[in-house]
Amino acid sequence: MSFVLFAAALAAPVTTSSATEVAKAPAAACESKAATVDKAFPTGAFADCQVKGKKRFALTIAPEDEGQINCSAWYAFRLTPARRGRVTVELNYPKCGHRYWPKMSTDGISWEYIPPKAVTVEGEGDDRTATIKLKLNNQPVFIAAQEIIPPSTYDAWLSRVTQSSAATRRLLGKSAEGRDIEAMAIADPAGGQKEVILLVGRQHPPEITGALAMFPFVETLLGDSDLAKRYRSRFHTEVVPLVNPDGVVRGHWRHNTGGVDLNRDWGPFTQPETKLMQGLLEEIANNPDQQLRLMLDFHSTNRDVFYTIPDELPTDPPLFTRDWLARYQQLMPDYKVNRDARHTVGRPISKAHIFDTYGAPAITFEIGDETDRILVRRIGEQSAIAMMETLLATPKP
Repeated sequence: MSFVLFAAALAAPVTTSSATEVAKAPAAACESKAATVDKAFPTGAFADCQVKGKKRFALTIAPEDEGQINCSAWYAFRLTPARRGRVTVELNYPKCGHRYWPKMSTDGISWEYIPPKAVTVEGEGDDRTATIKLKLNNQPVFIAAQEIIPPSTYDAWLSRVTQSSAATRRLLGKSAEGRDIEAMAIADPAGGQKEVILLVGRQHPPEITGALAMFPFVETLLGDSDLAKRYRSRFHTEVVPLVNPDGVVRGHWRHNTGGVDLNRDWGPFTQPETKLMQGLLEEIANNPDQQLRLMLDFHSTNRDVFYTIPDELPTDPPLFTRDWLARYQQLMPDYKVNRDARHTVGRPISKAHIFDTYGAPAITFEIGDETDRILVRRIGEQSAIAMMETLLATPKP
């Protein structure tokens, strides 16, 4: 299976070291007579690289810090052949174990799953390891846990979609390492929209499928359909697609560069990235002509599921989540819509904070790690249609 993403800047030069220099210290690259392994590109990540023979490498895949971590064991590396031939790469994990089926690309844009016959997964749970055997030609190949979507992809996407007169791009602020965190406003240029919808993405770096759903979701809101036009005339949508650019570029499993899970920092707002979200929320709350009506936070996990506020807890608009997901199920009759409704007061995640503070429906939109990518696009499109229809049916505040 292959799929195409937007332009990605993956052309950083390979950094090499000789096989004899690789032995003891953690290595950013290692080289044999057959190939070189490196991570000198955005999202590139492994903790150590060892040459085990002329055609064999062993990579240690470890989290970014010693703090509590979700087992989203991200890896991304480049194999540059010295000659045509077969190479073997072991993926070893000091904690959590192997999670993501490896994918490959020769250009960083089009990706495909590595065939099962070329991948051996052994062990259980935290002891799971993987071995990849590939036949290399004359060009480098990227191998990663998921498709690579670095900040340059978001930049290209924002440049394209903001060609619409209904979209306005702006700098929300900077990450801890000074990278841009951008926002896009979607609304009919005539103005007057009081109701605000907030869409958030990529708090957790490896959660690629959430991004793959968010792109078509937003594009559907910007479409030329009568539904989209009616939606934009009533609702103002704020989109923050990449909250954690530092973690993405560095290939982190979960955290920002402050060692914090950003989706455990809503309320405390201790990090530069979440402080920007706090500022945006306060800007909406302090504007007498605006009211937050909904927040969707796009993520990935081991299955497709919506984490929601229970219907027993009143939201404004009332029962939006129930009605939205029911309509979405109608639009996807051959697909099971899964919902997990729960709430813990004061829990510092986006969903809980939005509901506790503003009373608005707040939903964590999760897509499975290996959900078919054509289906992911359909999910994004149809859930956006269902959202617009449901919101337009709600009474105005």
